[in-house]
Amino acid sequence: MQTGMPIEPWVVLAFCSAIFSIGLAGVMIRRNILVILMSIELMLNAVNLTFVAYSKILHHMGGQMAVFFIITVAAAESAVGLGLVIAMFRTLKSVDTDDIRLLRE
Repeated sequence: MQTGMPIEPWVVLAFCSAIFSIGLAGVMIRRNILVILMSIELMLNAVNLTFVAYSKILHHMGGQMAVFFIITVAAAESAVGLGLVIAMFRTLKSVDTDDIRLLRE
């Protein structure tokens, strides 16, 4: 049994676009690799919420199945990304993206 007023789909999609925009701004502006990884995760979660919203609107389970695979890829990306950040920190003692250029030499 559902109580209260249902949430309109445009509200959910506006919220998703705001979350995605914040994540995109974090990727474009920030220089810390950890913050960039968190921003990418924020963008993936916004896409997941959009898929779930459209799945609910269209009464189709395809969006929720896509969310399952996106969560799996996001977990793998987090594990690999964090491993790379730890390796970079051990080498350079910094997690700044400008220091990545030093690894080419």
